[in-house]
Amino acid sequence: MQSLRLTVIVPCYNEAAVLPKSAAVLGEIVERLIKDHQISSQSKLLFVDDGSSDQTWRLIQDLETQNPIYSGLKFSRNFGHQNALMAGMQVAGPVSDAIVTIDADLQDDPELIPKMVVRFKSGSDIVLGVRNDRSSDSTFKRWTAETFYRLMRKIGVQLVPDHADYRLLSQRAVAALMRYQETNLFLRGIIPQLGLPTSKLYYQRQPRFAGESKYPFKKMLAFAMDGITSFSIAPIKAIMSLGVVVIAISLGMLIYAGIRFFTGNVINGWTSLMMSLWFLGGIQLIGISIIGEYIGKIFAEVKHRPRYIIETDDYSQAQQPQLVAESRRG
Repeated sequence: MQSLRLTVIVPCYNEAAVLPKSAAVLGEIVERLIKDHQISSQSKLLFVDDGSSDQTWRLIQDLETQNPIYSGLKFSRNFGHQNALMAGMQVAGPVSDAIVTIDADLQDDPELIPKMVVRFKSGSDIVLGVRNDRSSDSTFKRWTAETFYRLMRKIGVQLVPDHADYRLLSQRAVAALMRYQETNLFLRGIIPQLGLPTSKLYYQRQPRFAGESKYPFKKMLAFAMDGITSFSIAPIKAIMSLGVVVIAISLGMLIYAGIRFFTGNVINGWTSLMMSLWFLGGIQLIGISIIGEYIGKIFAEVKHRPRYIIETDDYSQAQQPQLVAESRRG
């Protein structure tokens, strides 16, 4: 039986502080799996540089000279974490039997990778790494995460709570994922829609050992909004419900303003101003903003611009001699 060719994809954005440690830990795991004949000797660690402004790419190039299991992919600029994952899978998918995606900060337990390989060999096309607790998060972050998952569940979006982007995908799962062509990517929502055999592995997430988080509150909020608006029109429906509430309040204000008018306890013109301005300005702005969010997504989709531009692809270059050698043996 042909050995499993595995590619571990690691998106990197200004990760110079953590990359040497991450590469050493992940490299040791991949080499251990190769030594134990669990995966092919042609398996790789693929670092995707998402337009870093620090020394991340130089470090990746240094790693490539040290050990052939390391390889790199460089974007022309910053295109975002989700696009970095997609680019890695698009490049590595056709020549890999399975792909694992994991962040460079090593907060996700890398020792889960061998267990993912075992689950894959047992028939799972998708193996999800799921946190078994959020004790390493602040109280505020735990509350916002729990609120987000509850909200997504209520609006009908299939998400696996406490699963981020640490997962194994088979070549078949990657091929199915590549058929999703939307510009506004939310992989945590797309993966459950694939419907292929899935299993879960639980782990305890660790604090970041170096560097800074690339997801401050502002980015987390934008990411959550992308997830909601990419999979549900519930916010637009909420505007209609809000409109009904405003009409009810306006009727109450009409009665109140009428009483004030007929009792003479009113400044001339106050009634008409109250009826026309009370709540309506704010509600209109909220409604326009939500609708504008969807229109903006439509605008981005219909232009069909590339999701990312690859400046340097060392992974594919490294694969060419191996593919030629395999074709000659075949």
